[in-house]
Amino acid sequence: MERLTIYTAEIDIISDLQSLTEQDTLVSSDGTFELGFFIPGSSGNRYNLGIWYKKITVKTVVWVANRSRPLTVPSSGVLTIVHPGNLVFMDNITSGIMWSSNTTSSGNATAKLDDTGNLVMTDGDNKKIVWQSFDYPTDTLLSGMKFGRDVLTGREWHLSSWKSSDDPAPGEFTYSIDTHGYPQDILKQGADGRRFSGASEFSRNKIFTYNMIINETMVAFTYDLVNSLVVSRFFLDSSGELQRLVWVEDAKKWQLIVKLLRGICDTYNICGAYGSCSTENSQACSCLNETKFVPRNPKGWEAADWSGGCVRRTPLDCKNVSDGFIRYSDVKLPDTHTSWFNMSMTLKECGAICLKNCTCMAYVNTNITGDGSGCLLWFNDLLDIRVITEGNGGQDIFVRIEWLLLN
Repeated sequence: MERLTIYTAEIDIISDLQSLTEQDTLVSSDGTFELGFFIPGSSGNRYNLGIWYKKITVKTVVWVANRSRPLTVPSSGVLTIVHPGNLVFMDNITSGIMWSSNTTSSGNATAKLDDTGNLVMTDGDNKKIVWQSFDYPTDTLLSGMKFGRDVLTGREWHLSSWKSSDDPAPGEFTYSIDTHGYPQDILKQGADGRRFSGASEFSRNKIFTYNMIINETMVAFTYDLVNSLVVSRFFLDSSGELQRLVWVEDAKKWQLIVKLLRGICDTYNICGAYGSCSTENSQACSCLNETKFVPRNPKGWEAADWSGGCVRRTPLDCKNVSDGFIRYSDVKLPDTHTSWFNMSMTLKECGAICLKNCTCMAYVNTNITGDGSGCLLWFNDLLDIRVITEGNGGQDIFVRIEWLLLN
């Protein structure tokens, strides 16, 4: 059967009998999103397949298919479904495949751009989702997308920056959820350069609501816009900044409402073990409690070399059962890479189990709503602590200390 080619039509579905050329676009049914071919920035002759907002005047791309394999010959690109249910972006001149969903179906597959900005391909026989762009984020997290990890399949939903404003190829920054211990969000530069962990800005706002899913099958963060008429996006830019923006129609521009990294305290572990970072003080770093902790290297500390962190004035004496815990309030919780958690324990049970383990350095509730629930324990030194302004999402943490210092 002859394949049909669509010319300058605004539709939201293509089938395995249809193709989209460079002159065509796929539009969501409510007209919010559009999929087609675009030239990123001032790159000239590089053509990519992507999704952007259709109704706003500043072309803002939220997803790119062929990030690392741009098309260089004008009017040669085609998006098509080939048997048996594989969505491919091809160079029509060379027949080279620039991008593929690498999927199969039983036949009659269709691809639709829905109103959330998700490109979804379904099996025509049973309507089962074969592939969707929301499972393969680029630099942008949209409302309804997952950010995290599927424990059963190992699939990870993370953001990776563009190489530059003119090049959507994966850049040097990635933003993901670390699931070694209690889940935490991590921004990295390169393979190992951890730059930032944790964020309190998600706690209270009027733009969106969020949900954190932690169970045997999935660890994921999702958000939904409070007002469906608001156009907002969360993305990782090419310089490594995480930004939350809202489109202001009257001004015809994106308004920045949250930016991370914002300052020195967003740098990972800037104050060392048991050090606490605050933007409110003239010196960013201080020991968690200066009556109970002291700088490991006092001279270096005075010269703003905080890398040595802090140590307890009186060492722990766990074997003689002389340890207890002291509460510190309004903090961003430490790095959870060497932590353990149980979602059903009470805070009292959490403290008791921590006290029995000499390597347990602190504990908190995993859920601070209501009376609190769940248990999170830290082993080894506490790293990457930050003071949070009261009312902005900080938590209480109970830190192990030699019992005599509690009096």
